[in-house]
Amino acid sequence: MALRAARYLTANFRTFSTLLALPKSSIAAASAGRVRWRLSATRTLGTSSQLLSDRRFTDKHEWITVKNGIGTVGISNYAQEALGDVVYCGLPEVGTKLNIMDEFGALESVKAASELYSPLTGEVTEINKALADNPGLVNKSCYEEGWLIKMTVDNPAEVDQLMNEAAYEKFIKSIED
Repeated sequence: MALRAARYLTANFRTFSTLLALPKSSIAAASAGRVRWRLSATRTLGTSSQLLSDRRFTDKHEWITVKNGIGTVGISNYAQEALGDVVYCGLPEVGTKLNIMDEFGALESVKAASELYSPLTGEVTEINKALADNPGLVNKSCYEEGWLIKMTVDNPAEVDQLMNEAAYEKFIKSIED
């Protein structure tokens, strides 16, 4: 049965399933070859989703990933689509201290302008200099090359206040309805 489940998962790359652990009462049955597997939480991934993403989101559509105490900040795909073609990125100077939800810059597009808000408390350690010459990177690659700033994370507990990807997708659906 486990081999059949593995073949199913391999054959359908857009779907994954979690196999639940067997209860202790089933251990004897498992050793006798009568394993009963239950499939749960089948989930279809969207084309823009990353499996097990550690990206967190604000309700203002900024995202942050934290690695070794440094957060990389950008705007979500939803935000860049709503803005349209970004033509200017106004970003803070390195060393700027930010509190959670402080305004730290702005993006301008051909149809709108939008302020940027800090998802966490910390200090700006780097700005994406590539955006000065090519602000369209925000549209082309908002989660990779189009990041905005890097910052220290002064209070790691603040990360827990942000939405994970599933909660953010639910939030987007609620504002679209």
